[in-house]
Amino acid sequence: MHRIQPVFLAFLLPTLVVFTLAITVPAVMGIVLSFTDSVGFGEFGFTGLTNYLAIFSDPAILNAYLFTMGFSLVTVLVVNAIALLLAIALTSRIRAKVTLRAVFVLPMVISGIVIAYVFSFLFGNSLPALATSLGFAPLETSILANPDLAWVAIVIVTTWQAIPGTLLIYIAGVLAIPGEVYEAAAIDGASSWRQLISITMPLTAGYIVINLILGFKNFLNAYDIIVGLTAGGPGTSTTSVAMSIFNGFNSGDYSYQMANATIFFVITVVLALVQLRLSRGKALFS
Repeated sequence: MHRIQPVFLAFLLPTLVVFTLAITVPAVMGIVLSFTDSVGFGEFGFTGLTNYLAIFSDPAILNAYLFTMGFSLVTVLVVNAIALLLAIALTSRIRAKVTLRAVFVLPMVISGIVIAYVFSFLFGNSLPALATSLGFAPLETSILANPDLAWVAIVIVTTWQAIPGTLLIYIAGVLAIPGEVYEAAAIDGASSWRQLISITMPLTAGYIVINLILGFKNFLNAYDIIVGLTAGGPGTSTTSVAMSIFNGFNSGDYSYQMANATIFFVITVVLALVQLRLSRGKALFS
């Protein structure tokens, strides 16, 4: 039996200790406190499943989950559709494609909160001014103040920031397809659309699955962009689960939001398990 050399354990130990103290211990403490009436400090008593039962009957929490799930689903579909098309374009025979790749990747290195504040100015000032000059009444007021349209702004900004990371994965997938496959298809008279449907998408199915699952999990944790754009408003129409948890900590609902965080953690773990299963060879297209 192969023995692990002590030097490897010596390098592993510091990381394991830091991970345990920074992640594992707080997570376990949070789960335990979710069964109490703790306010984050001082004495507390165990209340059993009271917090969990209250969450399932709390319309504010349920609306936060509905918004987060709907926003995540729409955004992941938009991001992957645009990123895949851009990857195909940026790997085709066009001029300055390397430069264009660098330009499209730039949003990935900018802080989400900075992006949100910039777009907040655009949606709140520049866009209404342009709409007014063109006489387009629906956009003469900021869509961030409209409870029916504010989520659209969040999707747009999140998409703008998320496309670069997804794009890089798709570029790697498209470049991995042998050029001879496209040449043979072109000789057989296949159109660009047919090549996309019959060659590109099936051969990048693994990358599509990974991007869909990773993207959906990331968007479930949406926080900074929403804070910078709408702060959860108008009202609570764009409050995400992450925002409801953090806001609860500040308002004294510590144990209640710990229960909320625990439920959210379970959902995330389930999605992680789905990701592992799908990434082990299950294709999106057959």
